[in-house]
Amino acid sequence: MIQADDEMSARTLEIPITGMDCAECTQHVQRAIGALPGIESVQVYLAAEKAVVALDPARVDLPAIRRAVEGAGYGVASETDSEGRRPMVARSARSAALLLAGTFGLVLFIVVVGEWLGLIRSLTASVPQPVGLAIVIIGGFPIFRKVVTAALRGQILSHTLMTLGAAAALVVGEWATATVVVLFMHVGDFVERFTTGKTRRAVRGLAELAPQSARIEREGDEVEAPIGEVRVGDVVVVRPGERIPVDGEVISGQASVDPSAITGESMPVEAGPGTRVFAASLALLGSLRVRVTRIGEETTFGRVIRAVEEAEANRGRIQRTADRFSTYYLPIVLAIALATYLVGRDPLATAAVLVVACSCSFALATPIAVLATIGAAAKRGLLIKGGRVLEALAQADTLLIDKTGTLTLGRPQITDILPIGAASAGEVLALAACAEHFSEHPLGRAVCREAEARGLGFVAPQGFEALPGVGVRAKARGRVITVGSRRMIPAELVLPHAVADLEVQGKTLLFVARDGEWIGVLAASDTPRPEVPAALETLRSMGISRIELLTGDQERVAEALAGRLGLSYRAQLLPEDKIAVVKELQGQGRRVIMVGDGINDAPALAQADAGIAMGAAGADVAIEAAHVALMHEDWMLVPELLRMARRSMAVVRLNLGFTLLYNLVGLTLAAFGVLPPILAAAAQSLPDLGILANSSRLLRQK
Repeated sequence: MIQADDEMSARTLEIPITGMDCAECTQHVQRAIGALPGIESVQVYLAAEKAVVALDPARVDLPAIRRAVEGAGYGVASETDSEGRRPMVARSARSAALLLAGTFGLVLFIVVVGEWLGLIRSLTASVPQPVGLAIVIIGGFPIFRKVVTAALRGQILSHTLMTLGAAAALVVGEWATATVVVLFMHVGDFVERFTTGKTRRAVRGLAELAPQSARIEREGDEVEAPIGEVRVGDVVVVRPGERIPVDGEVISGQASVDPSAITGESMPVEAGPGTRVFAASLALLGSLRVRVTRIGEETTFGRVIRAVEEAEANRGRIQRTADRFSTYYLPIVLAIALATYLVGRDPLATAAVLVVACSCSFALATPIAVLATIGAAAKRGLLIKGGRVLEALAQADTLLIDKTGTLTLGRPQITDILPIGAASAGEVLALAACAEHFSEHPLGRAVCREAEARGLGFVAPQGFEALPGVGVRAKARGRVITVGSRRMIPAELVLPHAVADLEVQGKTLLFVARDGEWIGVLAASDTPRPEVPAALETLRSMGISRIELLTGDQERVAEALAGRLGLSYRAQLLPEDKIAVVKELQGQGRRVIMVGDGINDAPALAQADAGIAMGAAGADVAIEAAHVALMHEDWMLVPELLRMARRSMAVVRLNLGFTLLYNLVGLTLAAFGVLPPILAAAAQSLPDLGILANSSRLLRQK
């Protein structure tokens, strides 16, 4: 099934690809499609089993793309291929893995013991050479055909080297060795299919959370319809126990909603009129009527799935290095084999060199670990955009933080009430709330919230006037109430000494007057998130040596907050100033993480080595501009993110180190005749299994 992008018509296509088992498969498909005239760009995703193609429809057609894919040795899936077989694969994965482990162990035991006792050679001698040759050809024909076809197209596969080894074993009369090589080529294929299949199932498991139908209100009735028929502006009905099918705004009803599929939060949230809800969230209790604002791939959940699928294309330096090494590995092994023969004139040792070399383990070492980490992180509300980002996070030593909405709650709170004269604190707050009743300013909302929290009764004013840049004026019960900044205060008014103390603390002051008489002062502050101090302390213990606050606020506000948290700071910064700070630190050789709210900080997030958007659910700019999106607002996710990145890179380094050492030892032993061809054949698949076992630990991160 080939799908065209709705907005770009035939310009962008998503093509499901079958037969891809390893990283080099994606490169073959990408080169095959990219060679066609009229192709503007191609991205091929192994875990998502698809290619995303941008093209000029006047120069290339769909049949040509299909022929190119098939000519490269792969296929274009039909809907049945891509959907119908998946449940069977998922159900059989565990039993297949157990069968693989048992078979591998049994064959390895038989080969090692048989070689040690000399049984292998006696068995080989008792079987006619043509029979042995037929066994090898019949067992290895599908692989040999693929290798030869690829060679005719100028491509080198991971099995190319092993096929040469099998051929060399046959040349020297070691058909049993060639048989073991063929067996373990099949084992290697299964390992790669099983490994990539686990990642595919993780991504698919996320995608399957999105409902495929919705209950739409049509002319007073509720109509069940496929999700593709839902349009922005429709009203959908969600009943208890159902997943919300769209992004939208609740227009009626009350429900407890589990947003864990989007944010990773385990606690339900209450949703009612005016609440934004997201696709794939679960309505636990109550029913909702939701006005649709986004559908399909444009929902927050759809963008999460797309970002996870495409993350593998964002390769880090360590993965690119491994890919380049894999390209040069075949000529290196051929050179070692030639030197072995020229020096020792030992055809068995030469064959053993070709047999023991394992090239596919280098290609597996990085992408499996990266994809496992990205999949595990996505389930916990951490959206990471590729291996390059994991590398940057693992190496980071500097953290820059935006203030409003990131370090703080982004919602001012009334912290102090200072009466002037005979008025009480409750009276000052109640009158201020009355005046601010119709105000949309964050400070006005903070005043009303505080009055409601204290149970103070206040009435809506009969008249209301906003005074831009100064405050508000309202009339209630025949009294004129004014709330505003210091600019409204006459110079001769004597204020309590505590007012100056509040200003030193960086708090915003609101002065309250009744009929022209100033009766009190309210102080408001945007308080830090409660988990921030513990998160910052954890980051310092992890080696983040420089943590700096960047804000557009006034100097005294930044100084007060930075002082409370033990941070250095820079105040009164414009967005371009924040970019300059990031570049300045990068110029000093620092690896910079920037944490922002993903909107006004988008340029700095993009400039940083790793930009992290805080609380990005529903924010387009956050998911597009940042390298990482935290889908809910919890600062403890930041050190957790760094821990996951460092663990992932440690696993990658261990994979590469193990693979390099294993191949070095194996090639050395084979070249000196210590490792006979039959044991070399049995040993060459061990690195794949080791990498799979080591990388799979990342799927179970705590």
